[in-house]
Amino acid sequence: MGAETRTTSDHDEIRRWVEEHDGVPATVRGTHDGKDAAGVLRFDFPGGAGEDSLEHISWDAWFRKFDAEGLQLLYQLEKSDGGDSTFFKVVSPD
Repeated sequence: MGAETRTTSDHDEIRRWVEEHDGVPATVRGTHDGKDAAGVLRFDFPGGAGEDSLEHISWDAWFRKFDAEGLQLLYQLEKSDGGDSTFFKVVSPD
């Protein structure tokens, strides 16, 4: 059985998935342009590799940038072995 992914722009679905995995909204340090609190959008999950490069931001700031750029979240429901996954990509729709 392959890994199942889902793509969405629904705020409630995104927030629910991130919080179920103990994640918080974040931005990559040094990528914002000064006009907005958010630069490159990410999530910070426990044990993730971005500890030094990510800055936590509010959900409002995260979704403001997400919506302004017309983005979507592609996320993995579970790994191909059935284990829990925190894999995601913030993408522009086709």
